[in-house]
Amino acid sequence: MIAIDQDSSKPPFEQICDQIAGQIHSGDLSVGERLPSVRAMAAQLGIAPGTVAKAYTHLEQSGLVEGRGRSGTHVSAGQDSARGYAARAAADFAGQVRTLGLDIDELLSIVRAALARTR
Repeated sequence: MIAIDQDSSKPPFEQICDQIAGQIHSGDLSVGERLPSVRAMAAQLGIAPGTVAKAYTHLEQSGLVEGRGRSGTHVSAGQDSARGYAARAAADFAGQVRTLGLDIDELLSIVRAALARTR
């Protein structure tokens, strides 16, 4: 189940993306499984349909889901979806930390430490 934290600094579409991606990677959502329609998810979360559509588009661009027209949005197959999501997240992170003045080795050390804490 997806939930929006109104107190989060992350916008709702990012929260949706993160939660769906997490459910895909944990196996809670299976390959080929259909996601709720944009309108249904928006109604469930009490947010605008455009917010859900933006999240689904972002997930599709990341390779985690695929839109099948009137058949809805489904979880994509294969490791490419995980790699695509990771590449997108890494690109977002790189864009955010670029101006901090830290060298690449220091940033990689910080990322490794963060990953170790989540195991």
